[in-house]
Amino acid sequence: MSINKKRRTGLQEIADLIGISKMTVSRFLRDPKLVSEPLQLQISEAIDKLGYIPNKAPDMLSNAKSNAIGVLLPSLTNQVFAEVLKGIEIETDKYGYQTMIAHTGYSPEKEEMRLRSLLAYNIDGLVLTERTHTEATRKMIEISGVPVVEIMDSVSPCLDMAVGFDNFAVTKNMINRMINKGHQHIAYFSARQDDRSIIRQKAYEEAMIEAGLIPKTFATKASSSYSLGTQLLQQALKDYPQIDGVFSTNDDLALGVLFECLRLNIKVPEQIAVAGFHGHDVGQVMTPKLASILTPRVEIGQKAAEMLLKRINGESITQKVVNFPVQFLDGESI
Repeated sequence: MSINKKRRTGLQEIADLIGISKMTVSRFLRDPKLVSEPLQLQISEAIDKLGYIPNKAPDMLSNAKSNAIGVLLPSLTNQVFAEVLKGIEIETDKYGYQTMIAHTGYSPEKEEMRLRSLLAYNIDGLVLTERTHTEATRKMIEISGVPVVEIMDSVSPCLDMAVGFDNFAVTKNMINRMINKGHQHIAYFSARQDDRSIIRQKAYEEAMIEAGLIPKTFATKASSSYSLGTQLLQQALKDYPQIDGVFSTNDDLALGVLFECLRLNIKVPEQIAVAGFHGHDVGQVMTPKLASILTPRVEIGQKAAEMLLKRINGESITQKVVNFPVQFLDGESI
């Protein structure tokens, strides 16, 4: 059965209700001060009564500026990106900009498809969360000329501007903390195999080898979840019985490991140490508290939007790559 969309209320209906011209309504919508105060009130009331929804698409396609930025996120359920978006919108809200959000599912091909749609709306700038892009994506960005900020990494080569932290250095620091507490058979648990998970794996391997220890990675392309953390621990206990530590690419996996240790009566950290990445609040109210790396997601979002809006408005950026510090939470699990 086909669904017939209701026709939106147009400017003419608002004008007819008050008995004014369509042009006067258009002027009001552009800037309410362009009409008299009594008329401002009348038009506002008519808009509320008729449920008028502005159609921005034609405006955005025809004007040089759309007052909208595109934000491409790899996951809409991941708390990390929910907090990044919160930071972005703190800044965009200040200056009356809209965020047009698209989901890429960690896929460069999907990113290309979503980007093509966003650029059709003549967006003024872009926030990207990954560093691996298709050739077509790079070409579209180059031709569009829009400023771009890539986030969550301050080291990997970027297209334009970048805001994030050093995934390699902070991972290596956490592995060394675990080693210094006496853990020698530390495994790395990874999901999705996105760019940052692979960087963290390399950092883990380097820290282990430098300490004269043997790295052991358990990786899957499946999405992160608590249940995946429990599955990876079950696999590790079978394939790597001497395991005495787990570093996970994120807190979801680490919490799953912690839950499974509790279920199997494995003492944490005495028998197995557990550490995660991102420092989510839930890990800090667990018993034992989860060791993790607290990343400043809201601040990264704010800084990325601030830099983007400056560039959109013709201001120069002196520091094109911003590196944020992280906080190491030793918790009670290492």
